[in-house]
Order: sequence, then structure tokens, then C-alpha cells
Amino acid sequence: MDIFGKIKEKLSNEFIDIVEWLDYTDNTIAYRFERYQNEIKNGAKLIVREGQTAVFINEGQLADVFGPGTYDLSTQNLPILATLKGWKYGFNSPFKAEVYFVNTHLFTDEKWGTKSPITLSDDRFGLVEIRAFGTYAFKISDAGKFIKDIVGTDSNFTNFEINEHLKSLIATRFTNTVGQANLPIELYAANTTELSDTCREVMAPEFESVGISLEKFYIENVSMPEDLKKEIFEYSRIDKLDLDKLTKFKTAKAIEAAAQNEGGTAGAGMGMGMGFALAQQMGSMMGGNPQTAPQQTAQPSPGAVPPPMPKQTMYFYAVNGTQHGPVTFEQMQSLFASRTINRNSLVWKQGMATWTALKDVDELKSFLGGNTPPPLPTE
Repeated sequence: MDIFGKIKEKLSNEFIDIVEWLDYTDNTIAYRFERYQNEIKNGAKLIVREGQTAVFINEGQLADVFGPGTYDLSTQNLPILATLKGWKYGFNSPFKAEVYFVNTHLFTDEKWGTKSPITLSDDRFGLVEIRAFGTYAFKISDAGKFIKDIVGTDSNFTNFEINEHLKSLIATRFTNTVGQANLPIELYAANTTELSDTCREVMAPEFESVGISLEKFYIENVSMPEDLKKEIFEYSRIDKLDLDKLTKFKTAKAIEAAAQNEGGTAGAGMGMGMGFALAQQMGSMMGGNPQTAPQQTAQPSPGAVPPPMPKQTMYFYAVNGTQHGPVTFEQMQSLFASRTINRNSLVWKQGMATWTALKDVDELKSFLGGNTPPPLPTE
């Protein structure tokens, strides 16, 4: 461009008659109105459309803020700027000021997520890790504060520039909120609506501190490792089922698996030896009468009568203050392995004066592992 072209451009743009901004994008939050040397003509029109706010900045200081409407720029409409400029009796010449247009419509479907797993402590499963993600929506509630604290001198500020800051804030406050909630681990995924509302209430003041209103906050999913998820599903099923029947069913499945083992005669022998016990146990579970089943019992020869079988010890146990049982030693072992009972669960058997913790019953201590023989006596 030659020197005459530059002079023509300067003359045509030096004194601005209309100050306005047409937003042709969906992601611009703040836009600085561009003109030659920031000079605006006295009496120029300011047009602020719906969903916009105009902010005047004078030498780095926040001046006047305008909502939607059309304004004739004068000392009456610019009281703060007039004070900063020292216009005691009005002004007749062009003036310099930075004008920012702020988009105040709702920015929706913004994504957030936890970059790293959140570690929580659960009474039943110990330390567990979860992840979460979702969406949120925000809008600018205080344009002046937002320009001063966030935008600064950026001439074209988009939602992409603020999103990283907001996502970091959300992840931090979400971690604090779920940590303080102290819910059973399975309830985080089942109560996302209540948890979303709580998180929004916690985060809203921090958004407002920089002129942003957090309008919506949604947790779409709370995920956890697959092995932990399987344990939770198993635990929930056990909690709803009859524990005695479940134990018998698991015992039967274990016997069936052993019988199908292709390890040779040992598996076959176990299948044959346990078959009758399995049939009797399953018949009892289904309410059948074992007395009605045909039995073939070998008649002992005279003088070869075996001694009576030792009586099997039966145990009672407590879960959530409710008594269950009686069950056998093997069934107690299965209950302990499935975490239905633990080392502190109360247990009682015939001959015990009171209910006693499992860890204090001698024959049940083997469930806890770590059994070692006592030291050899010294001579």
C-alpha cells in the first residue's frame, strides 16, 4: 500500500461513528473492538446486541459496562470514563478507550474428566480407584470482572482458552467432594444425579469469583476397574440371596468342577466318592425328601459293625446383626472366602458360652492364613 493509501485508511477509520460487534462464531467469549489508535468519535453510537455486554477499559482500568441496547456515547452514558478522563464539563473531541464485547450466551456441552484415577477408601474393599467424566454449561455473569481477571489484553478470547482452566478446577473439586462424601463405592455410579447437584453447588462460588456462572454440571459416568466391579456385583447378589442356599450351591458347583477334572483317577475317584453327598445335598436344597429315594445299602456282615460317625460341628454366624446358620466348617470357609463374613464376625457353636469373633475361635483361625507351628522345645 502506498503512502496515499495509508493516509486514506487513517482518515476513514480514525473517528469511529458506530461501535458494534457481529459474532460469526460459536466459541468467542470476548472480542476487542478494533479501530485506528482506539479513537472513538464524540456522540458515536454503541450497539450492544442480545447476548452481549460491552466493557470500556481506560488505560488498564475498568470503566463503564453496557448491556443490550443502543447508546449515544457522551459524558452522561460514560460517567466512570468521564471521571477517569477528567471531563468535568463534557468533551467535544474524539477519545481513546478499549472496548471489549463479551458474549453472555450459554456455552453448552463442554467436556470434563479426571485425568488420573481418584483413590478412595472403602470399608469392605479397601483402597479403590475410580474415574469420572461428564459435561457442563457456563455463561459470563460479570463481564467486567471476567475481562479484568481472565481476558486481560487478549483481543479474541475463546472458550477453548478458558476450558483447560475450568476442567482442572472441576477435577480438583470433584475429587474433594467424592472424598468427603464417604459413600459405599457402588453408590457413586448409582447416584450420579445427586452427586452432580452437590458438585455444582461446591464449584459455583469459585466460578463466580472470576465472573462465570456454572449453569449445569453433569456426571455421565463413574467407572472402576473390572475386577472390582465383578466383586461389587457378587457382593450385591450375596446380600440379596439366602446365604445358606448360596453356600450349598457354591459347594455343589465346586464338587462338580472337581469331578470333571481330567487329572486321571484322582478326579474320577472324587467324582464317584462325592456324588452321593452331592445328590443328597441338592435334594435337601430343593425341598425333596431323601427318605423317598431308593437306596441300596450294603448290609454289614455279623461282627463287622463300624463305630458311630463323629458328630459334625455346626456353626452359627451373624451378618448385619442377623443370625444365620447352622452351617458346617466347610461352609464357614466358603463364606469367609466370599467376604460374607470376616475376621471380626461373631460366631457361636454348641459348648460356647457367648458369641465370639471368628479370629478368636481356634479351629477357624486357619481362615486367616499365616499359620506357623510353635518353636521346638529347647533341651
